[in-house]
Amino acid sequence: MARLIDNPLTVAKDHILLRLRFDDAPAPSPGQFINIRTAAFTDPLVRRPFSIFDYWEGTFEIVVRLIGRGTRLLGEMRAGAEVDALGPLGNGFTLIEGGRALLVGGGVGNAPLFYLARELERRGTVTDYVYGARSTDLIYQRERFASTVSRFHLSTDDGSEGRRGYCTEIGRELLKRGVYDRIYVCGPTPMMEGMVRIASESPAPVEVSMENYFGCGIGLCSGCTVETPSGLRRACVDGPVMDGREILWDSVSGGR
Repeated sequence: MARLIDNPLTVAKDHILLRLRFDDAPAPSPGQFINIRTAAFTDPLVRRPFSIFDYWEGTFEIVVRLIGRGTRLLGEMRAGAEVDALGPLGNGFTLIEGGRALLVGGGVGNAPLFYLARELERRGTVTDYVYGARSTDLIYQRERFASTVSRFHLSTDDGSEGRRGYCTEIGRELLKRGVYDRIYVCGPTPMMEGMVRIASESPAPVEVSMENYFGCGIGLCSGCTVETPSGLRRACVDGPVMDGREILWDSVSGGR
């Protein structure tokens, strides 16, 4: 069980930030998530997973995109409300000491990469961060990102802010210009698949945070199964962070 510290903060169009304090929870690793039951009754029935945006001294921050009844119920909560939350859950990113890292995020998929970037910088890693959004009104917490990472690159699909185009295009150019020790990606499935393919000539490991629908979050329902050459993996317990080159992307994207 957790408690909402402040009222929900609107950080972008249809995006809010929630700050939670758990009664008793271990410090999370970047890339882990928490699973929230959004109502006390059966509608909505299934918990919703949310990446951990940031963490310090027992305080968890998550970014919620308001897209349905469950998330809008979270947006109506007020400071002091009890939140039925489980976590931290899943496996997080591999943290490196020193070196250079490339982080590429798309849309709400930027959320787990902020805590990761902060922890990498704390370990002396030089971070290139590529933040992608559809338009300027969907960019959240930009100042926090820009002040945390070594170099911040912004793109919008419609060109309303930063560079016009997809974040993967900037990622491609950065990979051509420099050598990275590890690449981290989170965002829509086509964007992650594209970035993994772009990085095919780089020797750096590529980790992706899968955004599958997690029914239970603890590996019981197998609703978030991902196909790999070595068999099926459940993104909620074997991930959500996985080796991008080990995912059979056609099975995730429906053979697109």
